[in-house]
Amino acid sequence: MKQRFSSLDVKVIAHELSNTLVTLRVSNIYDLSSKIFLVKFAKPDNKQQIVIDSGFRCHLTEFARATAAAPSQFVARLRKHLKTRRVTAVSQVGTDRILEFQFSEGQYRLYLEFYAGGNVILTDKDLNILALLRIVSEGEAQEELRVGLKYSLENRQNYNGVPDLTRDRLQEALQRAVERGDEGLVAGKKPKKKAMDALRKALAVSITEYPPMLVDHAMRVTQFDSMLKPGEVLQNENLLDHLMRSLQEAQQVVQEITSSEVSKGFIIAKKRDGIDVLEDTAGQTRKGLIYDDFHPFRPRQFENDPTLIFLPFEGFNKTVDEFFSSIEGQKLESRLQERELMAKKKIEAARQDQANRLGGLQEIQELNERKAGALEANIDRVQEAMGAVNNLIAQGMDWFHIEELIKLQQKRNNPVAAIIKLPLKLHENTITLLLNEEEAIGGDESNYETDSDASDSDMSDSKEEDIKKQTANEKTRTETRLTIDVDLAISPWSNAREYYDQRRSAAVKEQKTLQSSTKALKSTEAKITQDLKKGLKQEKAVLRPVRKLMWFEKFNWFISSDGYLVLAGKDAQQNEMLYKRYLKKGDIYLHADLHGAATVVVQNNSKTPDAPIPPSTLSQAGTLAVASSSAWDSKAGMSAWWVNADQVSKSAPTGEFLPTGSFMVKGSKNFLPPAQLLLGFGVIFQISEESKARHVKHRIQDNENLRESDTLHTVESVTGDNQDDREAEIQDSDKERNEDDDSDSSYDDNENTRDQANPLQSESRRSSSDDDINEAPTKEVEDLQINDDQGIIDSAEENDQELESDLEPEPRIKGKPSPSTQSLDHKGAKKGPAPPKRGKKSKAKKIATKYKDQDEDDRIAAQILIGAKAGAEKAEAEAKSKAEREAELAFHKERRRAQHQRTQKETAEHEEIRKLMLDEGIDILADDEVEKMTSLDSLVGTPLPGDEILEAIPVCAPWAAMGKLKYKVKLQPGAQKKGKAVKEVLGRWLVDASNKGKAVDEESRDTERMWPREIELLKGWKAEEVTNTVPVGKVRVMMAGGSVGGSSKGGQGRGGRGKGSKKTR
Repeated sequence: MKQRFSSLDVKVIAHELSNTLVTLRVSNIYDLSSKIFLVKFAKPDNKQQIVIDSGFRCHLTEFARATAAAPSQFVARLRKHLKTRRVTAVSQVGTDRILEFQFSEGQYRLYLEFYAGGNVILTDKDLNILALLRIVSEGEAQEELRVGLKYSLENRQNYNGVPDLTRDRLQEALQRAVERGDEGLVAGKKPKKKAMDALRKALAVSITEYPPMLVDHAMRVTQFDSMLKPGEVLQNENLLDHLMRSLQEAQQVVQEITSSEVSKGFIIAKKRDGIDVLEDTAGQTRKGLIYDDFHPFRPRQFENDPTLIFLPFEGFNKTVDEFFSSIEGQKLESRLQERELMAKKKIEAARQDQANRLGGLQEIQELNERKAGALEANIDRVQEAMGAVNNLIAQGMDWFHIEELIKLQQKRNNPVAAIIKLPLKLHENTITLLLNEEEAIGGDESNYETDSDASDSDMSDSKEEDIKKQTANEKTRTETRLTIDVDLAISPWSNAREYYDQRRSAAVKEQKTLQSSTKALKSTEAKITQDLKKGLKQEKAVLRPVRKLMWFEKFNWFISSDGYLVLAGKDAQQNEMLYKRYLKKGDIYLHADLHGAATVVVQNNSKTPDAPIPPSTLSQAGTLAVASSSAWDSKAGMSAWWVNADQVSKSAPTGEFLPTGSFMVKGSKNFLPPAQLLLGFGVIFQISEESKARHVKHRIQDNENLRESDTLHTVESVTGDNQDDREAEIQDSDKERNEDDDSDSSYDDNENTRDQANPLQSESRRSSSDDDINEAPTKEVEDLQINDDQGIIDSAEENDQELESDLEPEPRIKGKPSPSTQSLDHKGAKKGPAPPKRGKKSKAKKIATKYKDQDEDDRIAAQILIGAKAGAEKAEAEAKSKAEREAELAFHKERRRAQHQRTQKETAEHEEIRKLMLDEGIDILADDEVEKMTSLDSLVGTPLPGDEILEAIPVCAPWAAMGKLKYKVKLQPGAQKKGKAVKEVLGRWLVDASNKGKAVDEESRDTERMWPREIELLKGWKAEEVTNTVPVGKVRVMMAGGSVGGSSKGGQGRGGRGKGSKKTR
């Protein structure tokens, strides 16, 4: 089985990685094991990850792998230098098995060696080693490698360029091979290689750019005899030309492989004995095959082998990923199965031990009952035996003589002695009897012989034969008799009663043992199950493909109960993206006057943009906006508001600047009823195109009645009477203000003071007239008002203040100084200059007289002597640094000015284009973004029998929007962190999945029970990734059977209706 890359594999992988990874940035690096690493690359809408197995492989992977909890020291160094660095080049070093990654235009270089022990080496631009996986000591055929040394590339294969493939180069390679062969013959050594390998080895040593497998393939294609020896080829010109054509064929194969961006790969697999080859739905993962080899071409030498199968793949990275991931997955599955098998064996052993103990008690009961019955059936014989032994004891006979007497009587077939089993237990005052369960027949006495008979007559031959037969029958009969211990101190009936008492005691003990062992078995099973779960957590999870996220999953999102897609931004950048890319004509913009409230967009059907959005969808979107704000932690249900897409803009009044994520809203806002703080976490399934026909159309459809309905009806249905009165007051106040002064700005200090009385609803008091919508852009900029949202306007005001101080200083009216200036000037006019102190005038006169003959040079020399020059220089340096700081501040101020002006210009251009597009109903999305838009018909909450389930997608939405979901839990404001809550929810679902009898439907027919495909997809989730779908910080989970993360008094959550409320998973 192939385990590591060849030089051609490295060349092809480098070619594909260069086309895929260049311009991407390193997002993170992880440990998979001591020599295997996972590197993730990302840029917007493009994420890739590669697996690096030191010395063996490096390729893109589509499978999720379990990473180490903490990075190793080597990975920590790689993160320090490479994290967030951009990949600028990926190439092969010469024709050697070394892969080079360049980051930040060669500032950092990562070298991967795929030979010998392998290594991963990080260097700077000068090839100084910064970190390496394995320290290499200097030795034969290897150079020393450690941190601080320089990594040498000069001695790598064909580092300075690949020589041309010429006839002279081929002859030289064959000549060197012949010389090496001659030396071996002279030494008298037997050649170890076959003749076929001799030619391949000769070419592989000298012509290193073509691996032996490729050369063998080219020989098969050109029908060259690979069994020839190098000397034979060298002596024949025709053979030399033929071999040259074979190498040219290999060169052509390499050129064809590297000519396209993605190379086709082939896996060579063997059939397993007795197992048919099966293909899955994708036609790629084959069961019943053992992967043996992989190549970027189809080797001709394996074409006619009936035991091999070629599996083609589009892309060599995908080929290598499938090859190694399949082997890795089989190892992981075998380890997991081994752990589960061991746990089952332990449980089975505990059950078997319980059954053995109960079975032993039942056997004791049955045996004691049989013994008592045998005593009752042979009561006379038992009485005779007990009486005989008691008489002998009473006579004072020694116990040894008693046994000898019984042996003698047994030889004479005494029926009483025959039922006594030796040795006697006279020290316990008991004897052992052999009794049949039926009453003994008294016919045995006819064979009894007295002493006189034995002494008077001799045994004949016939008599001896009869005795032998009787002895054999006696042995057979003894084997079927019961061995019963009898107490000599009591009667036979009392002995029978003792055995009955023992049977009753054993029955009581059986009941107690059954009860205690049942509890012990349950605790043992629970402990073994717990140990199994703990062991499975330590083991790496089975490889599963990485799910590609849909375009809307980068936002907080959900599908409303009416089938509308609702998007919410997670931060200011996403709010800006929602506005610029996805807010189009007919959509609804929602927000709340609360700190931290998200920007929410309800996307309307692009075919019917004028159709109104149902009130239920608006209410659910408003719930998401309020829940993502500070109202969730304070448990206060507040109101959200909505406007149409054409009422939102990014244009700011003159001199103002809107920060990222802030927008202007013109016209009236439509307030929604206070939102109920109740979210839900659930699962939406993506089904195939063929399965969509089974589902009832529950998405938005083209309806003529919806197009003709009035939008105002929806506004009135979600807006109360108090809101209507408030809007009327606002319109009246706006009219009065416009009549008083048309040239004034829409901002008014008194009005702002009055509006800020209620900080939670400050925006409801300020809006511009609806008549301003159709005015010229310059008039629109003057009359627009800032949306002073509690969560956004704070940062906007700070930016505005900074901008005013940097860009436009306040103008001052000429001739009217500021109050502070006026007061200072007035005081200065009264006082005048202060008079000199006493004695200072005469002192100055003396100094002038003393130094009147001193020139400038003398003064400087004197200052140097007394140290006064240093102070002057220090003052001069401080003044110079101050000037430099002021110049730097001025430069940054000018740079910010230019940046703000450029941003304002771009915003104005975007707003103008957006206004035209909204007026004409043109989508703002580009062509490549339109292709990514996925139809919502393939997303269902409850799959139907026969559906092909492709993916399971986590979603967090208002509880009212999750009525059709099969898997869902209720979230309320609480004290438990969302990460822990999500882990417990997933754990609860997987525990239910383990109960295959009740909760799981193996046939996938019952929609109320879990299906195997659903369980498989849920197991592929990672709690760390799923947690990001919850838009709040701390929650309380309400599940069937009680609450999680909150008070135990919660019980089952309310809110589910119909069939969905029976099983809330």
